[in-house]
Amino acid sequence: MGMSVTISVATEQDAEQIFRLQYLCFQGEAALYGNYRIAPLVQTLDSVRQELASDCVYVARLGEEVVGSVRGTITEDGAASIGRLCVHPRLQGHGIGARLLRAAESALAGERGATKFRLFTGHRSEGNLRLYRRVGYRTVGTSQGSDGVPMIVLEKPADEFATTA
Repeated sequence: MGMSVTISVATEQDAEQIFRLQYLCFQGEAALYGNYRIAPLVQTLDSVRQELASDCVYVARLGEEVVGSVRGTITEDGAASIGRLCVHPRLQGHGIGARLLRAAESALAGERGATKFRLFTGHRSEGNLRLYRRVGYRTVGTSQGSDGVPMIVLEKPADEFATTA
């Protein structure tokens, strides 16, 4: 009998697993852009620990193993900025990313008062764009990542969370 993937709030003890998972998962993005200096690959373990202490962070677990994670924080304009969504490559395509997004959206709207959700993804990241659009995000603009990668900005109103959850 197989184990189920569970979604829960990340703890301080998850920092190293999140750090390693993030490094593994974002290799494909780095290759897609020919840029191995993208933010998720150069983030430090201490920085991940700081985010765990201050941000809304959820993990997907298969037993004791962290197999997915997502982070969110409220910005000055009342939006929830959601980022670093990642799922272990061997488990992608099974809805774990969407479940992580829903957990983060629920907490950011319900507990932190987000008025809308915002996320960024690279302009060539078709799999990410498909997922985000499927769960209700719409393109609202473009920006340049600090690493030079052209980004697409997507948003959805927080009140639409209930219709996509």
